Amino acid sequence: MYDVAVIGAGPAGASAAIFLAKAGLKTVVFDNGLSVTRRALIKNHYGAPDIIGPDLVDRGKEQAAALGAEMVSASVEDVRREEDHFTLATNQGAYAAREVIFATGLYTDLAERIGLRTKPGTEPRIKTIIEVTAEGRTSIDGIWAAGTVAGVSMHTIITAGDGAKVAINLLSARKGERYVDHDVYQAPRS
Repeated sequence: MYDVAVIGAGPAGASAAIFLAKAGLKTVVFDNGLSVTRRALIKNHYGAPDIIGPDLVDRGKEQAAALGAEMVSASVEDVRREEDHFTLATNQGAYAAREVIFATGLYTDLAERIGLRTKPGTEPRIKTIIEVTAEGRTSIDGIWAAGTVAGVSMHTIITAGDGAKVAINLLSARKGERYVDHDVYQAPRS
């Protein structure tokens, strides 16, 4: 069983997975290959000047995998609440996780199908978003949402930051205190 299943491997999903896996949680990320970022030319992402979307998505997935997240190329078709976990039915089989993060970008069909509360989007071309708290919690306990699907701006730098924020909030909720992840750089001695 996974601690967390992340649905979506674009900037929000991969960023969440980076923080979750680095914190030691058994994390699985589902990538259906539909990330709108794959069609982008990005000239305004901090630290990554003039990067094309496919490269940004692949780097995020590679970084999450290097930290221990498992990447699965699959479409999640259903999420069912069980006693102490969720079962995610995909076109590649079923997976179990204690918590779920929706990072599905433009897509809310699955969220609506399983009963998550949604509301009208405010970004251009974003018709519907998942209703979330400031922490990223949804109307179903144990399911979180991050990125464009949670109502933040479509810009990759913002969705990536939102994915990290939601992961930190999930980790904090699990620990019962604020989770902080800071590595310390040790300058080489000359």
